[in-house]
Amino acid sequence: MNQASSPRGRRALLAAAIAATLTIPFAGANAQTPTGAAAYPSKPVRIIVGFAAGTGPDIVARLLAQKLSEGWGNQGVIVDNKPGAGGLIAAGEAARATADGYTLMLGETGQLSIAPSSYNKLPYDPAKDFVPVSQVVTSDFALLINPQKVPSRNVKDFVSWTQQQKGLFLATFGAGTPGHFGAFMFGDAVKLKPEPVHYRSTADALGGLFSGDVQGVFASVGLAAPQVKSGKLLALGTTGATRTNALPEVPTIKEQGYANLEFSSWFGIVAPANTPAPIVAKLSADIMRAVQSPDGKAKLEEAGFKVTGTSAADFGRIIAADTVTWGKAVAATGFKAD
Repeated sequence: MNQASSPRGRRALLAAAIAATLTIPFAGANAQTPTGAAAYPSKPVRIIVGFAAGTGPDIVARLLAQKLSEGWGNQGVIVDNKPGAGGLIAAGEAARATADGYTLMLGETGQLSIAPSSYNKLPYDPAKDFVPVSQVVTSDFALLINPQKVPSRNVKDFVSWTQQQKGLFLATFGAGTPGHFGAFMFGDAVKLKPEPVHYRSTADALGGLFSGDVQGVFASVGLAAPQVKSGKLLALGTTGATRTNALPEVPTIKEQGYANLEFSSWFGIVAPANTPAPIVAKLSADIMRAVQSPDGKAKLEEAGFKVTGTSAADFGRIIAADTVTWGKAVAATGFKAD
């Protein structure tokens, strides 16, 4: 009897065969899963949002949460709104969260690229306390007015009308937000000095518009579209390079003769620093798949956003580049929040 045909030999060969199969990567559903992230997520994931329900960031977070949950076999994805201080409260909490992939933040331009220039002290360091995961969407802004209070139907009429008033008062959703500096950019373009009026919430700012306490506000198209379509507010123009699909009948401000006025913001997922790289890689891939799927893309575009869905590395480059760009805009205004 040779060694291979003996009981001991057969057992050795079987053990070797089993060991060999354990080293072969599984070719099924987990073939694209980075090592160390195969079991992620195994419990509900929380996405912190620094703005109230119904705002642009909240809309994006909830649509993303739905698509991620579906892709994860209906694993729970919870949107946790922490409004206040232009998103700084939420960012501070997210920065201190456990770095395990189960607490994320839907960050926006103001929190991650503008705040470092407009605040002397922050409860977090955007560059050190977060790791980029994926930019989800970009958003143009719409200049909204209350047609019951402001007798203008385009930007030039609005400029002419405000020149006859005691000042140009524009609401913002918080000091240091893109809409705040967008108001200054608008003032530069139309040769007027705006007086930004900072509100604590979106609802308060819109309330000021309805009451006539302010004359206009730059709101994300996702937030503006329902107000415009319902007839409650009027959009005089949008701030993108081209018209937005959500409000195709509204011309850009550039179209109306103000060639230098173009700005937008973005929303994207970041995780606390030191979140394991395999989990970040899986999150990034899953987010890109979710928002670029036909259904996910259609829903986000219908809500007024432009879908991007970038890699983690690309999002990191965007944050860094915009920190420089917006830093120049902040410096030009001389604004400091503290």
